[in-house]
Amino acid sequence: MDQSLKSPGQGALDDAFHAMFELSRGEPEPVLAQRLDRLARLRALVSDNEAAFQAAISADFGHRSATETLFAETMFLLGEIKHTTKHLKKWMAPRRIATALQFMPARNRLIPQPLGVVGIIAPWNYPLQLTLAPTIGALAAGNRVMIKPSELTPRFSALLNQAIAAKFEATEIVVTGIEDDIARSFASLPFDHLIFTGSTRVGRLVAEAAGRNLTPITLELGGKSPAIVDRSADLTEAATRIAYGKLLNAGQTCIAPDYALVPEAKLQEFAEMVQAGMRRMFGTDPANEDYTSIISERHYARLEGLLLDAVAKGARILQPAKADDPAWKSRRKFPPTIVLDATSDMTILQEEIFGPLLPVIGYKEAAEPIAYINRHDRPLALYWFGKDDAARDQVLARTVSGGVTVNDCLFHFTQVYQPMGGVGASGTGAYHGQWGFDNLSKLKPVFYRSPFNRLADLYPPYGAKIARLEKMLRFMS
Repeated sequence: MDQSLKSPGQGALDDAFHAMFELSRGEPEPVLAQRLDRLARLRALVSDNEAAFQAAISADFGHRSATETLFAETMFLLGEIKHTTKHLKKWMAPRRIATALQFMPARNRLIPQPLGVVGIIAPWNYPLQLTLAPTIGALAAGNRVMIKPSELTPRFSALLNQAIAAKFEATEIVVTGIEDDIARSFASLPFDHLIFTGSTRVGRLVAEAAGRNLTPITLELGGKSPAIVDRSADLTEAATRIAYGKLLNAGQTCIAPDYALVPEAKLQEFAEMVQAGMRRMFGTDPANEDYTSIISERHYARLEGLLLDAVAKGARILQPAKADDPAWKSRRKFPPTIVLDATSDMTILQEEIFGPLLPVIGYKEAAEPIAYINRHDRPLALYWFGKDDAARDQVLARTVSGGVTVNDCLFHFTQVYQPMGGVGASGTGAYHGQWGFDNLSKLKPVFYRSPFNRLADLYPPYGAKIARLEKMLRFMS
């Protein structure tokens, strides 16, 4: 491990935070030019280190598809920075807010201000994107940023630390150590806002630690995101798109389709179509450069356990090779797997899968998928496939999820004009584009009283003037 990422100890962590905290309170908020300069340096950081980041991430994974890193991480960030840079002046400007008639000719304004110091606890699955995307919003809003990378990506984390130190002052952005003790200490700091991306289980611990300081939090969690295949769907199209959504990053994606709900009469046909789509895109050779490895042996073993538990309880599986095949296991490449006949007592239907296993569940009546989804925690994402607009709108109206893509998977996440965030057990808060700027700003309401307003009529002694004022207010209400 890079020495610069070894634990600095609680004292050094506190010192880094308090240096930022004092400057955030003692210096004027950054003007537009300063914020644009920070975004430009962040863009240069991503561009200058593109190849090195890709290599480091791949080394941490064992193998990471270079194309997936390019599009899901690098290009995403460059697009987000460009969008933020283009719109930042407008976002920073005071916003005109309507004023009730009885207070005219006064005026209201909403003024965005920096919160101060934002903490980011980053995950390992998309380490570049999910570290720097919230950083973009934080810098645009005029904040200072502390980053805690994942312990599962030590090479990337060390490189990120070096790259940030070369472009930013330690009081603008700082990267901490990656050990578990740092994570616990980090979440306990009195940030002005804390962003965590990761599992629901750890998210609860982060929320508990932040709550002791009343720190506002954004939690980007996960859960079991369903894909509903309506009776009106093009089965081949749905199968192909779900196969891609499931196997991107080998399923190690918080918004990956976790399971598919399919008309019972088409279940076997659909499962075979998904398997065919997986083979077309990723082949059956574990050496395929487009197919990503599982992040660690522990995570690989967990996926094996999910599958063994399902088979022992009666599930049928479709896969190109067994998970313990040395050709696959030595590369930590988990064979893409379709799971049929899954039941509620199987762990695979109880926990977020976070890997290339897709349970396919049959339904008879159109209302069943809605009822099934609503019996469980609200998911981070939901996918619906079909051509029946009324059936689609019924699902949209009767289910609650973090986001939805219709007739595809994942792409709601890439929309810079839309927020990204969960609901309930899948998270709280949102970011991306202006949503990130607003989330990491204090939108301060300001009322500018006019000297011509009759608010003084509210002052004692009350007498007859209050009766007149009451009559006017009741007329206007």
